[in-house]
Amino acid sequence: MNIFEYAMQMELDGKAFYEENAARISSPELKKILEELAADEQKHYNIFMAMRDGKTVPYSESDQTTILASVKNVFETLKTENQDFSFPPDARNIWMEAREIEKKSETFYREKAGEVDSDDKKHILNRIADEEHKHWLTLENVIQFLDRPKTWLEDAEWHHLEDY
Repeated sequence: MNIFEYAMQMELDGKAFYEENAARISSPELKKILEELAADEQKHYNIFMAMRDGKTVPYSESDQTTILASVKNVFETLKTENQDFSFPPDARNIWMEAREIEKKSETFYREKAGEVDSDDKKHILNRIADEEHKHWLTLENVIQFLDRPKTWLEDAEWHHLEDY
């Protein structure tokens, strides 16, 4: 199995994980985040499929994930609307497992970027690794939110996140 076939399988596995958990979870806010992560995994799958097939893959700024901004908006909306910050007991476990999936993906893509024979492939692998890192960071922040929902939005930890 070549790098791109393996990457495609990783992305399909990640997408399936997010979709399965989105279908199970009752919180519309957490469901929205999982669905956006699944959509990003599908986008990555499509890129890797094109790379496997030897096609030129354009990767523009508009292709980048917007997950960080989306997650922040979801929780700011909850706060503004004074909605209850209670989530299913297994939500934290879902996010922790997802965080590990994203870390493994990022590590794999960075490693493989050093092994490919073209600068274009190297660039795209690193860009997708950057997106996987944003996913990881998003999940890390969601876990922190679940651990301390009342102070999370005011916390200075959001200061290091890029605006999208």
